[in-house]
Amino acid sequence: VESSMHRLAARWRLQVPRISSSSKACAHKMSSDKAAPGTADKNLNAIKDGWFTEVSTMWPGQGLSLQVKEILYQGKSDFQDVCVFQSESYGRVLLLDGVVQATQRDEFSYQELMAHLPMCALEAPPKKALVVGGGDGGVLRELARYPSLEELHIAEIDGMVPEVSKKFFPEMAVGFSDPRVKVNICDGIKYVQDTPEDTYDVIIVDSSDPVGPAEVLFEKPFFEALHRALKPGGIICTQAESLWLHLPIIKALAAMCKEVFVGGSVSYAFTTIPTYPSGQIGMMLCSKAKGPGVPPLDPRTPRQPVPSAVPKMEIPDLRYYTQDVHSAAFVLPKFARDELSGSLTFQ
Repeated sequence: VESSMHRLAARWRLQVPRISSSSKACAHKMSSDKAAPGTADKNLNAIKDGWFTEVSTMWPGQGLSLQVKEILYQGKSDFQDVCVFQSESYGRVLLLDGVVQATQRDEFSYQELMAHLPMCALEAPPKKALVVGGGDGGVLRELARYPSLEELHIAEIDGMVPEVSKKFFPEMAVGFSDPRVKVNICDGIKYVQDTPEDTYDVIIVDSSDPVGPAEVLFEKPFFEALHRALKPGGIICTQAESLWLHLPIIKALAAMCKEVFVGGSVSYAFTTIPTYPSGQIGMMLCSKAKGPGVPPLDPRTPRQPVPSAVPKMEIPDLRYYTQDVHSAAFVLPKFARDELSGSLTFQ
């Protein structure tokens, strides 16, 4: 079962049980032996002089601090602690298990690239998309900009997250109001495994780090299920950690993706976002082979038009994504390029 456990070093919003498998990515053992989920109470109780500090074993020795004006909501679902507070400088802040998932001030930089990098890279206008996790609705909001989409599905295990987002973050949750959206409050991994072969043009996985029960989301069987569910030439985009904090995990993940997406492509991109650990978060984009002898999709090139505002849904113009940003997102610093070059197709 997947869940919105916590994003820890990133923003994934789902949590799953341990599944025994012989093909585990070695990334887990590199980073998660000592890592453990946090709690909202632990971090909120650490507020000193009105400041919240996000601490975690996933980024030891450092912590983001935000000044708290008011705690707006605290609850506990079957899967995690959920908290919303009003900050002094970043608007409302969503915490899952004591870790920042989104703030009103900077969430768009993550949501826009998670959605538009894969969508705009496709050679044909996408018709069918799936979001795994993403219960705050931010990725859905971005996908709602595409008139070509005929079906838009989301599989999120924790029903509390969409409800809290609708109440406190309506500018993100607006995506749920799109009539093309079909919401499935369910086990997202099983949903992908049960999906017929060659179903989706795009799958976006907004999930948590390889910590405890979420380890399976970084394992080969899940990525094989994603590959199977994609149409030929289709693309997945998954949260892929911070270059500054988790390069060994990224390296192992890229190597595993290269084994799964044979004949396709594996690429890494990143965005900047001040309230995520180290101020940077990455995405792994993997395309499925189009056919024997056909060159794979190169996601560095934007091919679809830049999506626009949707006034009838009160979705505003883009604030981060441009075609220049699209291409630039794949330009890696030398230290990262050197580590990942053996697994990435084009970089």
